[in-house]
Amino acid sequence: MTDKYMPYRNLLSHLILIVAAVVLMFPFVWMLSGSFKDNLEVVRMPPNLIPDTFKFSNYVEITKYFPIYRFLGNSVAVAIVTTIAQIIVCAMAAFVFAKIPFRGRETLFVLYLITMMIPMQVTMTPLFIVFQKLHLTNTYLGLILPGIFSAYGTFLLRQHIMTIPDPLIEAARMDGASYVRVFLSVILPLSKPAIATLAIFAFMASWNNFLWPLIITSDKELMTLPIGLSKLQGRWATEWNILMAGNVISFIPIFIVFLFASRYFIKGMTMSGVKG
Repeated sequence: MTDKYMPYRNLLSHLILIVAAVVLMFPFVWMLSGSFKDNLEVVRMPPNLIPDTFKFSNYVEITKYFPIYRFLGNSVAVAIVTTIAQIIVCAMAAFVFAKIPFRGRETLFVLYLITMMIPMQVTMTPLFIVFQKLHLTNTYLGLILPGIFSAYGTFLLRQHIMTIPDPLIEAARMDGASYVRVFLSVILPLSKPAIATLAIFAFMASWNNFLWPLIITSDKELMTLPIGLSKLQGRWATEWNILMAGNVISFIPIFIVFLFASRYFIKGMTMSGVKG
């Protein structure tokens, strides 16, 4: 027997989702609008969403404050390399924890997950000392290495790999495939949704990382975009229109990555975590 109130419940659910979407999108719309205003219009009360006059020169004036395109290139390079390296390391570790039995595997995995409870701020000072001793300060390698290892990424991929039937792996092993061949030919192709999900998370984490690049680099040629954007906020006054233009530029790469991986991202979020 059908529920006669079901259409009204669906309508209410859609209305709630639409309102939530508008609320979540409004800051981005406001940021985009402010990037085309002059500084006085940004803080004018009552506020206006559509600029009186579109000021496209904000995206040119931002280059007077810092070399934004150099910082943008650094951020893109560091984020891409970090994301690819993290996927490789996490996928290999996840495969071992999910499908290769060895003594103490579960205990080691629990200890691995415990590291997620340790804030980055706690390990940052000893990590900086180690990098300083290794002469990795003011280097791209120093920017990239800490982001390669992720306990969360390993956990995310492990949960997905555990859903892959064991008979597939056993059949490949019976045909003479090594664990490396199984990983490359069976595990990775079947883990594309989870890998895409991790790629988005890893790219966003690297892209938005501010504290580590701030302390590991002092050379202006190696600084990333978040550090440059922080220079736009002055002690006594801030040109909010320029800052919003910089934030729009910073948002574009993340939006592009999400567009390309959104289909796999949604599928990965629904499939990961099914088994524990």
